[in-house]
Parts: sequence; structure tokens; C-alpha cells
Amino acid sequence: MNAPSPVESTVSSIDMLLSRASVSPRLLGEPGPDAAQLALILDAALRAPDHGNLKPARFIVIRGDARRRLGDMLAEATRRREPQAPQAVFEKHRSWPAVPPLVIAVGAKLHAGHAIPEIEQILSAGASAMNLLNAAHALGFAGMWVTGPNAYDPAVVRALGLDEADRLIGFVGLGTPTNATRPSPRKPDRQAYVSEWTGL
Repeated sequence: MNAPSPVESTVSSIDMLLSRASVSPRLLGEPGPDAAQLALILDAALRAPDHGNLKPARFIVIRGDARRRLGDMLAEATRRREPQAPQAVFEKHRSWPAVPPLVIAVGAKLHAGHAIPEIEQILSAGASAMNLLNAAHALGFAGMWVTGPNAYDPAVVRALGLDEADRLIGFVGLGTPTNATRPSPRKPDRQAYVSEWTGL
């Protein structure tokens, strides 16, 4: 069998990127990535652009019973911030981490006072999260990048083992869609987002 040509490989890679769509963690089930697949996903995540080679991205892998403990922690953090919120709000935050087979919290380990601005370090960690999602998609899994108030709560950041000065980029839930039909990615109107600068 002939190996695919460079053009065929490029088309296949572009098709993969264009076909990725987020799938809610509540619609993900087994199987999740095995150890070898998770290693590939994390290796791809670490290939993100990184000005100064600071490697700010941190990945906290949460699986098994730890997912339920994460949900309890997120519900408690929500209760501290919003004690008067309806019980359904607390349950929403408590329940979702236990659904996907794997949750990865993505953090940015910041080098304060470094010549590389903090915003660039945060953006690098965010690019790592996107690489993570793309790699999981390439391996046949689906996922979603989840943020919200809990991702910016200092108590949650500390509970996950990050320092107070660090940032939590968000949570990525990974697994296999429980619905056999994957969502079709929405194709935005490219022209609405593109301009050309001529210097005039």
C-alpha cells in the first residue's frame, strides 16, 4: 500500500481541524482516552506556541472518584460565592465533572516579573488547551473547554494545586459522544471576521 502523499496528508489534517466541534461534557461517556492516547494528547498540548520557552501550561488529570470530589469542590465554591443561589445551581456544578470519563484542568504557571508578559504566558496555556482538544478529536474523542466563575475562583485554583498567582484556564472534559451523531461544526461567515490592512 502506498503511503499518503504530502498533499493528501495536508488535506486530511485540515479536514480534521475543520470537523472539530465541542460536545457538552454531559453528552460524553466511555471510552475515554487510555494511557497511551492520553500521553499523545498531552504531548500535543505541549507543542503550543511558547514565547521564551517558559512552559507555563499545567495539566491536572482528574478521573475515577476524583471527578466526584471535583464536583463537590466546585459546588462548595459556588455556594461560598453565591449562598442565596437555588439548589439547582449547586447541583449543576456538582454533577457535570462525574459524567465524562476524563477531566483535565488546564492551568498557567505564571512567571511574575518575567520579560515575557503574563498575558503571553496565559495565551500560551490557552493554546495548549486548544491543542489538547484538537489532539483528542484526531484520536476519535470529543470534548469541551469549560470555564465560568469556578475557573476564576482563587479557592478552586489553590485546591487544584496551583499557586495563588497562577491562572486556571479552564476544564476540558473528554470522552466519546453518547449520541451517535456528532454535532456538525458551525461554519461562520469568514468575511465577517477578516479584514486586510494595507498601511494606507
